[in-house]
Order: sequence, then C-alpha cells, then structure tokens
Amino acid sequence: MALTLDDKLVVAISSRALFNLEEENRLFDAGDDKAYMQLQFDRLDVPAKPGVAFSLVQKLLAFNDDGVKRVEVVMLSRNDPVSGMRIFRSGKANNLQLERGVFTQGRAPFGYLRALGAHLFLSANEKDVRDALALGFPAARVLTESTQAGSNYPNEVRIAFDGDAVLFSDEAEQVYQRDGLPAFQQHEIDKASVPLPDGPFKPLLAALHRLQKASTPHMRIRTALVTARSAPAHERAILTLMDWHIEVDEAMFLGGLPKGEFLREFEPDFFFDDQTGHVNSAAQHVPAGHVSSGVSNPAN
Repeated sequence: MALTLDDKLVVAISSRALFNLEEENRLFDAGDDKAYMQLQFDRLDVPAKPGVAFSLVQKLLAFNDDGVKRVEVVMLSRNDPVSGMRIFRSGKANNLQLERGVFTQGRAPFGYLRALGAHLFLSANEKDVRDALALGFPAARVLTESTQAGSNYPNEVRIAFDGDAVLFSDEAEQVYQRDGLPAFQQHEIDKASVPLPDGPFKPLLAALHRLQKASTPHMRIRTALVTARSAPAHERAILTLMDWHIEVDEAMFLGGLPKGEFLREFEPDFFFDDQTGHVNSAAQHVPAGHVSSGVSNPAN
C-alpha cells in the first residue's frame, strides 16, 4: 500500500515561521544568496532558536507521542537545500520530529500544498500566503515579531480564530464596510437561521475537530472564536458552527473591543485574523498570523 498523509493533520510551515532566523534573513532579503548560504552552512551545528509558531508545532507533534502518527509537519520553504540541512538539525536539537521538507531556493513553494493535502500553511512571506489562500488552503503570514506562546498549558494545543473572513466568509463583513454597523446587525438578524458560507479556515477547524475527537490522554485541543461580533449578530456565528457539527470551546463576542488582552488571558499557541489592526494588537500578547482574505485585504 502506498504511503499517504490522507488520514493525518498536515501542517506545512516555512523555516522562519518555525525558527528565529531573522538575522540570517536579512542577508537573504538583501539578495546576497552566497553569503546567506555560507552563513547557514557555518551555523550548521548551531541550533536555530524557536520561532513564533514553534509552540504550535511542538504541541501538535505531541499527538504522535504514543506511536500513532496523527500529525505531519512538513517544512515548505524558499530556503536552499544547504539551509534545509540546518533546519532539520535544529528540529532534532529541539526534539521536533521533522521528517519531510521541500526547499525551493527562492522559488515560490506554495504549489506543493496540493501534493501534501495541507490543512494549514504558515509562512513569513505574504505573497506565498496570498497565493496559498487563492488555491483554497488555510494560510497565514506569521508575524515574526509576535510574542511567543506561554507555557501554562503544556498538554493543550490552544488555537484562536477570528470569525468573518477567517472561519466564515466575508459576506457579513462586506455589508458592515459598505453600509455600517446598523445595516450589518439587521443583515445578521434577518439571516440568523441561514448558515454563513465557509471561510478559508473552516478546513483547518474541521481537521482540528477530528483530531480533538482522537485526543490522547496526554494531549488535547482547545479552540476559541474571538470576534468583533456582538449580540444579536452572535447568533448566526453560533448557529453556523452548529450546522457544521463543529464545536469551539470558547467564544468571545467583543463588539469591537481590542482583542489583544482577551487573547492574553486565553494564551493561544496561535491566533488567526484577517484584519491587520487586530493581528498587530494580538501580536503584542500572543503568536499571531494575518489571513490575507476578504474585503479587508484587497488584491494588490
């Protein structure tokens, strides 16, 4: 029987999202490929320090600790193969079981998401994220300046999602931006019993839900919906999740309050939002990623 990843949660992640490679990346961005490759080679046995998405990956891989492989993390990077050697060695030094990787030496790697059947793509490259979203894959640009995850919940993967344009489509957000809050509220009251269309991150939430059901005694998942919606618009969000037969553990309907401090209390390993203001606020407290989708993120 051919090897397949079909029965696993598949996370594709770039080197900079997983490890702190900002110093090295300055050479890469400057276009000095030879100097960059030489620096990575010189540091081959110097483990890179954990980056913004490290805690998320570490905890997800812990679902495999009983010998049953439920999660696959694949490096998907614009790095060159020499730098890829350092990434794998850094993974081993940090007790991450990384087995697979694609290193494209500057070429856009997002096309390989199809071959992987990825449920999530995390990268520090905005264009790669936009292209992945356009292909229908949940993807987010990691804010490398984000605060790293806390350590209070070692046996829980904690993930927080915005609602509109992330879990749900931006149908309602379009009404809000075009016609204002009263029109948005009335729109949601009128359509309270009509489930919202799927957003780009529904496939990830569904995959996490399946993984949550298969939780091992030593690891579980806790999810949160953190949205600017408030009553009465909250009902449509809840009823949509019920229609999907997917539960979230916590829901925060903040009515426009800044999300950062609420996220600080929840302590997620990662937070996803489509609006840069919310993401920048969140990044001061927790690991955060920008989802370049919906009316708030027009194509360039």
